Amino acid sequence: MFHLRLFSLLLLIALTTLSVPLSAASPVPGDDGYAGRVGKAIFVSKTGDNSDGSSWAKAFHKIQDALNAVPDAKGGHRVIVRPDNYMEPNLETLHKGAAGSYNLLVGDVDGSLGSGAKGWVVIDSGDPKTGFKSWDWWSNIRASKKNWGQGNDKVNFSSIAWDRWALRNIYATGADAGLFWDLTFENGKPFTVLVEDCVGIGRAFGGGVAYPAVRKDEPCMFRRCYFLALDWGGDTGAVLIGGWQDKMPDAPHVVFEDCTLVHPDNAVQVSFASLAVRAKFKDCRMIVLNFSQPHISPSTGIICCQTDNSKLHADLEECILAGYNVFGNGLKGKRVTYTTKGKVQAYVQFQQSVPEGFERLAAWPTRLFNTMAPTEVVDGVIQWKGDTKVPGK
Repeated sequence: MFHLRLFSLLLLIALTTLSVPLSAASPVPGDDGYAGRVGKAIFVSKTGDNSDGSSWAKAFHKIQDALNAVPDAKGGHRVIVRPDNYMEPNLETLHKGAAGSYNLLVGDVDGSLGSGAKGWVVIDSGDPKTGFKSWDWWSNIRASKKNWGQGNDKVNFSSIAWDRWALRNIYATGADAGLFWDLTFENGKPFTVLVEDCVGIGRAFGGGVAYPAVRKDEPCMFRRCYFLALDWGGDTGAVLIGGWQDKMPDAPHVVFEDCTLVHPDNAVQVSFASLAVRAKFKDCRMIVLNFSQPHISPSTGIICCQTDNSKLHADLEECILAGYNVFGNGLKGKRVTYTTKGKVQAYVQFQQSVPEGFERLAAWPTRLFNTMAPTEVVDGVIQWKGDTKVPGK
């Protein structure tokens, strides 16, 4: 009887262990529970001697030099950056990360990684003399197409080089897109990027990804990020997303969790070239500035696909939205498909309705609009503004 009870207990433990997802352990080197490969640490600081990046004293002066020094595609490497302003557009990598062993680009925002400084690592892709550079394919993350015909179009380059990289504590700005990955000529291949505690500001897009195939248990993930875009023409948005599958997948291409998305017209926009794309939004704040009258310049929607709304499926959980309308009118009557979970609230122009499953807000959501400006770092602590949960009325 004792042996039978012992066997039952061991079987229960084994089944419980097997029920834990394999992805529960962090794939990011340095995290608690990380079980992946320990690769090379490469340092960036303008106070280093710019020799080999092997320590703070020998740190590279440029982030791109450190990325070039990543030795292989086995993963687990870290590029650690001292808080400062780095005028470096179109960052690229030579090596991807690996399953369970991502590479990491991290800003030492609080000095805990030994840089001796506190504050943002600002990657500014503007012109060093004249400032903000609004130029197609000129971004913080490199991507380009030769057949584009304007802008940065000399070569074909895919952001898929950043597959299985994690970025933390980075403030990216000054160009056409902030923290945005475009797979260009490698569309439809699996791709994952993890972005946490970052700010992305661009002309067209603050952040996003286009056009990966779904990795069911490893979607692109943006957590505790602030994204802002400044232009309202075409398929611009606080974030731009695009998928490359003929039919809607069962799992999301991309997940946004506890993010703030701000734009004149679209908090979330689907790329013109996208096929079916699925996105999940949890504890997110979406703010569109256009509350125009219908006969002047109505917004195309807080969440929008200007070519065909049926290309997008959005899963929303505990989110709050504000803008002219939620989904817009769609193309030929087609609508975004969506689900809601928990409290999903919307503050819209008085003549507009809200979709089923949304709670309409009649009073101005003051705490939501307190989150409209990017955050700052005070004494090494990122001061995220507003509530991280739905602020309500």
